[in-house]
Formats: sequence, C-alpha cells, structure tokens
Amino acid sequence: MNPPNNSHPRQLTLKQTLTTWLPLVASWMLMAAELPGINAIIARLPQAEVHLAAYGGVVFPIALVIESPIIMLLAASTAFSRDWASYQRLKKITLWMGISLSALHLLVAITPLYDFIVLTLLRAPEAVIEPGRASLLFLTPWTFAIAYRRFQQGAMIRFDNSRMVSETTAVRLTTDVVVLAIGYSIGSIPGATLAAIAQGVSVSVEALYAELRIRKIRHLIKTATPIETPLTLKRFIVFYSPLALTSILWYLWQPLVSGTISRMPFPLESLAVWAVTSGLISIIRTPGVAFNETTVALLERPCAFTMLRKFTRIVALIIAAMASLFVFTPLSRFWFSTVANLPADLTETARTTLAIALAVSIFSVYNHFFQGIILQQEHTRPVAESTIVFLLTLALTLIIGVVTSVFKGVFVVAAGYTLAHLTQGLWLMIRSHKQRKLLSHCETN
Repeated sequence: MNPPNNSHPRQLTLKQTLTTWLPLVASWMLMAAELPGINAIIARLPQAEVHLAAYGGVVFPIALVIESPIIMLLAASTAFSRDWASYQRLKKITLWMGISLSALHLLVAITPLYDFIVLTLLRAPEAVIEPGRASLLFLTPWTFAIAYRRFQQGAMIRFDNSRMVSETTAVRLTTDVVVLAIGYSIGSIPGATLAAIAQGVSVSVEALYAELRIRKIRHLIKTATPIETPLTLKRFIVFYSPLALTSILWYLWQPLVSGTISRMPFPLESLAVWAVTSGLISIIRTPGVAFNETTVALLERPCAFTMLRKFTRIVALIIAAMASLFVFTPLSRFWFSTVANLPADLTETARTTLAIALAVSIFSVYNHFFQGIILQQEHTRPVAESTIVFLLTLALTLIIGVVTSVFKGVFVVAAGYTLAHLTQGLWLMIRSHKQRKLLSHCETN
C-alpha cells in the first residue's frame, strides 16, 4: 500500500468526518426512493400488473445482473483516484468496462439470448415477454452511465467533495420526475417502456452532470502528489476481481429468499409482508453502506482511525435508537396500516419482522467500517469471503426454517438476514484485525 497522501496534514475531526459521510447517506437514500416512485407511476398506467411484472420481475433484475461487475467502481475510484496518472488510467478501465457491459446488455435485448433468459431461466409469464424486451432495449445506456458516474463520484469523495455525489443523485431523480411526468401526461407509452426511458435518460444525465462537476476539482487531481506505485491494469485486476465477485454473489440472496419463503408456513402473507418490510430494512442499513467510501477516503489522514472508530460508534447508536423509535412506537403501525395499506393482521406481522431485523442497523455500520479498512489497504479478497459467509449463514437459517416449518417464513428470513449481517461483520472484523492493530499503533505514538 502506498504511504498516505500528505495533502491532508491535519488530524481528522468529527466535523470533517460528518461532512464526508452525510452527503453519501443522502445520495443512497435518494437512490432508494427511485424505484418505488417509478413503480407508483407504472401502477397508474394501463395494464399496470403486466408492466410492473415486466419491469420489476424481468427487465430490472437482468439489467442489475449485467451491471453487477461495475457496482464496486465507486469504492475502487475512491481508493485509486489519488493522482492524475491513476485517475486517467482508471478512466480508461471504466470506459472499457462500461462499453463492454453495455454491448452485452444490447446483445441480450436484441438476440435470442433474451428469450432463453426470460422463458427458460426465469419462466416469466407470456404476457410480460414483449413489453420486457422493448423495455430492456430502452434501458441500454444504464450500465455505461452508471459505471462512468461511479468513477467520477469516487474521485469527488477522494478529494473531499462528497457533497457533489448527492448533487448528481438529485439531478438523476429530478430527471426521472420530469421524464415520468411527460410520459404519464402522454398516456400512451407502455409503463415498462416509460420506466426504462426514465431510468436510461436519468442515469445518462447524471453521468453528464458528474463530468461537468468533476471539472471544478480537476485541478486538485492534476496537482496531487504522484503516488510511488502508479495504478496498473494488473494491480487493478488483483484489487477489483474479488469486489466484482462480491457484487455478483450479493444478488443471489434475493432469489434465495423468494424461493424459500414459498416453502415455509404462511407463504402468501410472508411474501406480502417481506415486499413491504424489506424496503424499510434497506433504509435502516443505508447509513452503514455510506461508511464504505467514507472510511476509504479518510483513513489516510494522520491517525484518523481513532476518530473514524468513534464516529462509527456514535452513528451506530443513533441509527439504532431512531430505528427502535420507529419500530416500538405507533409510527410503525401508522406506516404499515395507513401508508403501506396493510390489513391489521399483516401490520402486526410486519412490525414483528422489522423488530427482528432491527440489529441490522448497527451491524451494517460496523460491517462497512471494517470493509472500508480492508479496501483502503487494497486487500479485497476478505470482502468476497465475507459475502460468502453472509450467503451461507442466510441459506442455513432458511433451510432450518423450511425443515422445521415452525415459524412464519418472513420471520425466518428476517432472522436469517440479521444473523447473516452479524457473521459477515465478525468475519470482516477478524480479517481486518491486523490492519486495525497497525492503525491503532499510530494513536499511541
């Protein structure tokens, strides 16, 4: 690992940590709101059921799988965009990955590969096949645009401008709203097609805006002290391959859950409740996700480990307290019964499910703190290992739930998801022990 960049000679403060982390949280939260908003529009257009199934059940999952190798480019760019030479090399790699995966996306959309995936692998209903095909074609810009904006956002974080990240996300959502409003007013555009157009255009505008905003700090990248060992393709592959594998593995838990819920008691009730509560569980883990790039970007500051560890503890307690306040007060009952419009019996099931998964709010913060330490040291294999630990824990819990058939499926899923976060965090804690010990040594000297 290269020695710390001395462009930040002062010790890290709590305020500096907060100003780096908070915009990233805002960005993740805004992105979490995108798909529910799109689905709300599709639901108000003709043949809503068909187009919701086509986009949410076929098109978007396919696009996510194709996109998965570039998911971790944000972390890679945050780690490697240290000087102009490394930034330029990573830009070339990003363009190559984005173009290649977009070509694969287009190939799937316009060839018999689509029929094989949708008919043979997914066994989708006949009614969604053609709406999904047109929608997937309109979503072609998705992967390239996502890759390019993640690359630029990583550089923004590296050079203390994480606020720009939330700006680019806000631009994306604003574009979504405009395109969806125009499409909805026209009324004749199929729902799945409109969704793909909205997301394809919005991520393209987001990537263009990221390119414009990065120009403001490009002089900082150009004048940054060159690192001793410049980024090479081999070094990138060694660093990034486990991260790409991690992203691909991560998508496996969702179909795993759907498949096993149907084999446990009260499958329909559990599927309905999980569809509602999983989004809330994702929200309570979002503040932790932002710790990944925050830790990677700030850990090089002189003796920053103590401050980051303190900030991690503070945030974990605050998020857990806020989540508990929601779960154990009438707020959750209001949300599930009024906003989500669940029947009274499902409302109580949903509240219990969310209570079971409450600890995810703490585990997520610490997991991504440990993961950020590992990534900052360019030791990415433990990250892939931790994802395997996550999947094995979840799978074992689900198997026990299916075999015993004692508890509702959604309760088993929530427990498995929570335990999986715990074992993943323990693995990352063990694998980051050596780095943390070295970093702690700085504080005592």
